[in-house]
Order: sequence, then C-alpha cells, then structure tokens
Amino acid sequence: MPQLSKIPSLHSRLVKSIMVITTVVLITASLSIIYLVDEQGNETIASETIAWANILAKNSTEYLASENDNSQSKLKAQLKNLITTPIINRIHIYRLNEDESIEYFSSYNKNHKFPAISDKIAEISQLSTVKFQEDYLELIVKITKNQKILGYLYIQSSLLEKNAFISKLLYVMFGFIALALAVAVAIAQWLFNKTNQPMVKLIEDIGQISQSKNYQLQLASQPYKELDIFAKNINVLLVRTEKHINKLIDEHEHALTQNQALEDRLSARTDALKESNQELLSTLEKLHEFQGQLVETEKMASLGDMVAGIAHEVNTPIGLGVTASSLLADKLTEIKTAFEDKTLKSSQLKKFLTDSDENVAIIFRNLERAAKLISSFKKVAVDQSSAENRTFNVSGLLEEVLLTLSAKLESANVTIAVNCPEDLIINSKPGPINQILINLILNSIYHAFDGLDHGNIIINVMNLSDQLHLHYSDNGKGIDDTIKAKIFDPFTTTKRGSGGSGLGMHLVYNLVTQALDGHIALESEREQGVGFDITFPVELAAS
Repeated sequence: MPQLSKIPSLHSRLVKSIMVITTVVLITASLSIIYLVDEQGNETIASETIAWANILAKNSTEYLASENDNSQSKLKAQLKNLITTPIINRIHIYRLNEDESIEYFSSYNKNHKFPAISDKIAEISQLSTVKFQEDYLELIVKITKNQKILGYLYIQSSLLEKNAFISKLLYVMFGFIALALAVAVAIAQWLFNKTNQPMVKLIEDIGQISQSKNYQLQLASQPYKELDIFAKNINVLLVRTEKHINKLIDEHEHALTQNQALEDRLSARTDALKESNQELLSTLEKLHEFQGQLVETEKMASLGDMVAGIAHEVNTPIGLGVTASSLLADKLTEIKTAFEDKTLKSSQLKKFLTDSDENVAIIFRNLERAAKLISSFKKVAVDQSSAENRTFNVSGLLEEVLLTLSAKLESANVTIAVNCPEDLIINSKPGPINQILINLILNSIYHAFDGLDHGNIIINVMNLSDQLHLHYSDNGKGIDDTIKAKIFDPFTTTKRGSGGSGLGMHLVYNLVTQALDGHIALESEREQGVGFDITFPVELAAS
C-alpha cells in the first residue's frame, strides 16, 4: 500500500491542473497574438516601403536623366525634402550607364550617426523583392522613364519601432498571464472549498463506520450528484457487508457445531478402538514416531489413510489367528470334559490332534504374516544416518544381489541383463543400493511377471560426472494408469489381500530420496513394461 505522503491530494491536483491549462491557453493565445501582430507589422512596413520606393524612384528620374554636374547634390537635397516618414533609414541611387555598367549616384541617410554602408550593386537581383533582416528590411526597385531603365533605388526601412512594440506587448502578456494565474488559483481554491466540505464529511462518516464496525449505519444524501451516487453505492456496499458478515458468523457457528459433533464422534470411536484393540494402538504409537521419515508431506493424503491401511492389513491375520485360537480352545475344552468324564475315545482324540495341528498352523502362519507386515512397515522410515559410506565396486554389488536372488529368479524364469563398467568403483552407501535393487527385482517377479512364462530385466549403470545413473526396466505387464500417480505412496498395491503390503515401492522411494539424497522417476506404458530412472550423487574412487 503506498504511503499517504506520496499520494497527491485533490487540492494540489486541481490547482496544478487549472494552472497548467490556464498557462497553456494564455501562452498559446499570447504567442498567436504576438505572431499576428508581428506579421501584420512586417506587412505594413513592407507595403509602406514599396510605396515610398516607387515615389522616390519616380522623383529621381529627372536627376538621373540630367547631364548637369550638380544633379547629384540636388537629388540628395530633394530626397531629404521628400522623406517625411521615420521608418526609412537609408536610400541609395545607382545610375545605369550606356555601357550597361552601374555606378553609385546619390544617397540619403536618416541620421548622420548611422555609419555608411557599402553599395548594393552586386545584390540588385537578390533584393528585387523585400528581404527582412533582424532590425530592418531592404528593397531595390528600378528607376525607369518611358520604359527605359535609368538606374536603381535601394531603400532600407527600420523595424526597430515594430520590434520595440512587440517587446512591450510581451511584457504586457507576461503580466496578464501572471494575473490570470493568480485568478485561476483563487478560483481553484474556491471550487475546492465548495466541493471539499461534503467530501470531508463523507470521509468522516465512512471512518466512523469503519471504527465502530456498525455496518447498519447509512451515509446521508450529498449536495452533488456524483457524491450522492457514490454515497448510495457505499450504502449498498454496507448493507451487503452486513449480510456477508452475518452469513460468515452463522457459517462459523455452524462449523463449530459440526466440529464439536465430529470431535465427540471421533472421541467415541477412539475410545471404542482403545477398548477393543490395545495392542494395535501400541503398534500405531510406534508407527507415529516414524511417520516423518515414512512419508513426505506431498506424498500423503492424510494420516488417517496410513492408519486405516496398516490397521486393515494387521487386523486380517490377527483376526484369523484369534479365530483359530478360539476354536482350538473350544476343542480343548471338549477333550478335557471327555477326559474327566472318562468318555474320551481314541477317534475323538485323533480328530482333536488333527484339528489342533491345522489350527496351530493357521495361528503360526497368520502371526508370522502380521510380524512380517509390521517389520516391513517399520523399514519404511529410512534412517539416513544409519547407512554408512564405504568404497565398493558397483559391478560386484550387482553380482551379489543377483546371487542372493538367484533361486527366485530361476523359479520365476526371469533373465537379467546387466550393463555396468567392470572398473566403476565409488564411495557411497551400498546398503540402500542393495535394498533398492532387491525391492525392484522382487516387485517385477511378484507383479510384472505374474502369470507370464518368461520375463526380462535390464539394468544399465553409468557414471555422469559426480552422479551415478541407474536405469532399471522390465518387459512385464506395466502399471495401471489408475495407480501411476501414487505408485510411491505407502499401501499402494494391486495385490491387497493376496500378500501384497504396498510398502515396497514406497521403501524404494525413501531409500533413493532420503538415504542416497537422489531422484527417482517412473517410465511406464500399459502392456509395455516399466522403467525407473534413478540418479544420486557419488564420489569416484581410484580404481
């Protein structure tokens, strides 16, 4: 928001605008008047000069035609007697000789203080029309008799009086502009005072409404149409604001009521959950301790999804184990009662032993599944500090992983092709890399090649400056479009209820991004297999 000191006021804007408009109009008018006066003065002086030049040329004819020796002095005296206007500064008379040469004949100088000027014989053709100089104008006309040219008359007229008049006019115009500006400022101040009073009152009323937050108040009618329209619009805004605030209050109260009801319902369900499964709550408390490492904020929709997923997965084997143990307890009670009543038969005992074996096997399998699920879930929280750096050969690490999984690969009829430099030795964390490869290969065996006779896996490894790039791909079923976007989310699996926990790819993601400080990207098209690009920083070691 701009500071108030930097915002121009209406008063200053009004005064400046009127002054600028007044100044521009007055200066334009003044310059136009001065220009017109100057042009008119030039035309008047030029016309008068031409008239005088023709009169003087006509009176000089007889002197130029005369052969008398003192005709020059007589013409000079004649010019002094004839010239009665103050605008003429100088007159030169030139005579045209029989040989077409031109010579100076006589002259007139308005004031003896004026310095003499050189003849204008060379400029006769240029001065045949009026030529304006800074303080005077010049003209040369022909002196003729019976259409015969006897000579030329040069006349110079002064422009000083006209220029002096223009200067006085400029001073008058400047004074008039200053007076007009003072009047304009006074008018602007008067207009501002007339319009500012209702605006100040309007601002005070709006400020009072803002401070009191009483939007039921209404602004009074204004004396000017524009301000009255503005006040009416403000009144409409106040009414709508009041309605909107009341609506927000109602919605807030309704939300509080719903929140309270939701809290009560959640509290009741939480209490019921605590009473029914205290052991599960203990497990969940441990899982909460690892949630910061287990899930990045942008990969989790909410904590409730995680709790629901693990609760569902754990409850299934535990429920089956409880059912089997309850059935075993009932059978044991029957055998005990028969034994005490001495009615126990061998066939009854044999059936009990067979059923007991089955129930114990069911209990063992489900408890083992629950234990594996909880163990896998704990592995999701990758503790980066627990992974130690060491120097190792990448090709050797890959061979160790393939050797570990050779039995599973052979049983699933999966072929793996590895492209890795034999001498690539790095300093990094082999534990997370080993676990990433194992999870990717097992994921391909269990998901990508499920139902296929044969599968191919390709692992390409290369060093890019200080980064190790690992590209893993298979030619399996690919990943369905519905789960591509959440492939790295926890509990995302296509085999829920068939042994899939949905934590494998999430564990891989956390190992790459947290333990190795790298990046993993998915490449997959339906029915064309899957590919993963994994890049993480390493240090090259001397081979």
